[in-house]
Amino acid sequence: MSGASPQNDTPIENKQMLVDYLAAGCKPREDWRIGTEHEKFAFRLSDLKALPYEGEDGIKELLNRLTRFGWEPIREGETVIGLKGADGSSVSLEPAGQVELSGATVENIHQTCDEVSTHLHQVKAVAKEMGIGFLGLGYRPKWPVEDMPWMPKGRYKIMREYMPKVGTMGREMMQSTCTVQVNLDFCSEKSMVEMFRVALALQPVAAALWANSPFRHGKPSGFLSYRSHIWTDVDNDRAGMLPFVFEDGMGFERYVDYALDVPMYFVYRDGKYIDASGQSFRDFLRGELPAYPGHKPVMSDWADHISTIFPEVRLKTFMEMRGTDGGPWNKLCALSAFWVGLLYDDDARAGAWDIVKDWTTEERQMLRDQVPTTALKTKFRKGTVQDIANDVLCLSHRGLKSRRRLDSVGMDESHFLKPMFQIAESGLTQAEELVAAYEKRWNGNVDTVFTEYAY
Repeated sequence: MSGASPQNDTPIENKQMLVDYLAAGCKPREDWRIGTEHEKFAFRLSDLKALPYEGEDGIKELLNRLTRFGWEPIREGETVIGLKGADGSSVSLEPAGQVELSGATVENIHQTCDEVSTHLHQVKAVAKEMGIGFLGLGYRPKWPVEDMPWMPKGRYKIMREYMPKVGTMGREMMQSTCTVQVNLDFCSEKSMVEMFRVALALQPVAAALWANSPFRHGKPSGFLSYRSHIWTDVDNDRAGMLPFVFEDGMGFERYVDYALDVPMYFVYRDGKYIDASGQSFRDFLRGELPAYPGHKPVMSDWADHISTIFPEVRLKTFMEMRGTDGGPWNKLCALSAFWVGLLYDDDARAGAWDIVKDWTTEERQMLRDQVPTTALKTKFRKGTVQDIANDVLCLSHRGLKSRRRLDSVGMDESHFLKPMFQIAESGLTQAEELVAAYEKRWNGNVDTVFTEYAY
């Protein structure tokens, strides 16, 4: 959940401008880049609780100490709410103080892993001084949302008041989940549609492979990805599997029509958030928005609005894969490698489409609904999700091999998939490993996860 978009005061005169905004993301293949965003839980070593914003061991102090590495503060009014790097990267705060690295756009997975490694080195150096730690899971393993702090960001106040009106688990999503996201480019409307369809159909498979959130309130929840389950009832007006993506006529304009019908959250003006929750961007286009009457939107309002839509795959001027749990370092790199191998290589993408092209809307939704519980063991047609995972990992591996992006010792990007092949071939997710550890060597005490699985 990013902050307000960079200011663009160009008035929106018609819907075509919104379509053109998305289409402007088309880039020649040689300019395609990779962006990776990952969130992690920050906690106090003394009691394993989430960090407050203020205080000697708080989030504000963490951000202030990170500036020694060249980061510049991002402020909302006088409040520091994040950091920005010279390369376009940023460190931002999720609603309950989850710390997110939004990486710079890079050319290959080797650079992605270098970036993640540098960031983790920085936060661990500061953490050692502050008596805090970081945990890579998809859901907070111990404390309920009632014990979570709120970060002082204007949009979060609006969202937390609106969420209970439209779903039962919105605040849990905001305060207790962490994810990893991969952002990729496209060269045309046609390639965007091809990538969107493959990525959306395979999000449940990725969710199964990266399942890593089995605990809730200190014990197994019955889910392998409780984070993924939460998203089934956050706000179904702005989340889900988007069946229209697979219909004839899918393109930039069709996505704009969808986005225009998603209720708004806010309008950002003069450094302040105006609560427009539940209101219509179509009314805003007519100058009839109840929260801001007599005013019409500018392009940064559109950028803000489409950033508050949360489907499994999201379209901006690039495409965001949003379906997986937070996790350890090697699985962060592996997720970027997985999607780059599948979507940036034409043969791999075509092979993936051959796998999913005859899946029905009902089958895609069934996978989305079942995977949070049974992950790779989810039954599908005559096999399981494990079978699909092995097939698409092989396609991704070939796609990465074909890219021939080598590191300093001559290794290509395909080696980043190794931990995922181990999961797919064994059929055991990290979530299942965690549950086994809880039941055996941890003797039913979830606290050990804060040491064994910390960054």
